[in-house]
Amino acid sequence: MRKLRRPFRRSSGLGALALAGALAATLFLSPPDTARGAPAPREVTPQGQTSLRAADPSVLRVGSTYVGVQSTGGGIVVRQASSTDGLATAPARQVWSDSRGRGEVWAPEIVMDGGRYYIYFTAGVGAAHRMFVISSASPDSGYGAETQLALPEGRWAIDGTLFTFEGQRWFVWSGWAGTTNVEQNLYIARMSSPTQPTGARYVISQPRESWERVVGNPFINESPEAIKDPNGQLHIAYSANGSWSDQYCLADLRLRKGGDPTYVWDWYKSNGCLFGSNRATMMAGWDPTLYVNGPGHHTFVLLHGDINTSPPAGPRFPSMYHAVAKGTPYSWANRHWYTGSFVWWGDTTYSRANVPGPTSDKGWSLKFFE
Repeated sequence: MRKLRRPFRRSSGLGALALAGALAATLFLSPPDTARGAPAPREVTPQGQTSLRAADPSVLRVGSTYVGVQSTGGGIVVRQASSTDGLATAPARQVWSDSRGRGEVWAPEIVMDGGRYYIYFTAGVGAAHRMFVISSASPDSGYGAETQLALPEGRWAIDGTLFTFEGQRWFVWSGWAGTTNVEQNLYIARMSSPTQPTGARYVISQPRESWERVVGNPFINESPEAIKDPNGQLHIAYSANGSWSDQYCLADLRLRKGGDPTYVWDWYKSNGCLFGSNRATMMAGWDPTLYVNGPGHHTFVLLHGDINTSPPAGPRFPSMYHAVAKGTPYSWANRHWYTGSFVWWGDTTYSRANVPGPTSDKGWSLKFFE
């Protein structure tokens, strides 16, 4: 995605991959094509690129329908299609407009909770960006006026999303520690309902590793997305490095088995990017992209957007992300939505030093594909 201190932002282990085909089939309509093939000629549309020139995809599946949400200037639109590829050309139905002059509208996230749809988004100007929510019983109509989320401490906040883990609702977002734009951290807070935070906010990640400080001013952790691995452990996959550069990439936080989501040292961070276009910042054993630069701000395409429907080990499963095609100048204006896929990758060790607790943790990680 973002953020600023540039013009204050943009527009708008080789583990055992045990086959679980039957379960997988109930979660997704059909797995993406697993063939990567040779790099396409430059004049050919890059693999996975949709016709939608936009950023920050958020997509879930309801039955046989894929539902995606997008910011469009001063509003939010919802698209519905029978495939992730089809979302780009599906009719865009406006569900909310900035009638109160909230400011820049960024990164809407569509979530289902209790059979109702919630769209979380950021609006504001400069240091005034805060999280808002609208809701409806229908994915593309019936949304009311926006409500500002009363996040703990009331600081600058973007890229928020709701999920439920072990019976507790949580909200995770990117924000500032104070009132100035020094760095963007990932925070988590409990929710007593889809619209009501409760208790304190807790930092779970800061951009302090060398590979996530290649591009900064400020340094960035943003776009958190929750998912649950085949062992039942919680992951937060997020974007690092400035979104205005091709160093933008995806990385992973894995909560140790039995860990406390509010305790930062129960989270283990991947030792490099898991999806990126620069080999120097990739985690050992992970390769850079072939067709795109700066992939980031992804969405796991889950049934009802619910992490409790997260896929098992086995075939590839759908995801979407934004990126810029190789051979094209890297700019926010050149970002497109891309369809991709991911698999769980087992027996992967994340290591760390000079912090409390064990220095390494072995478990599932993620591999992303264009």
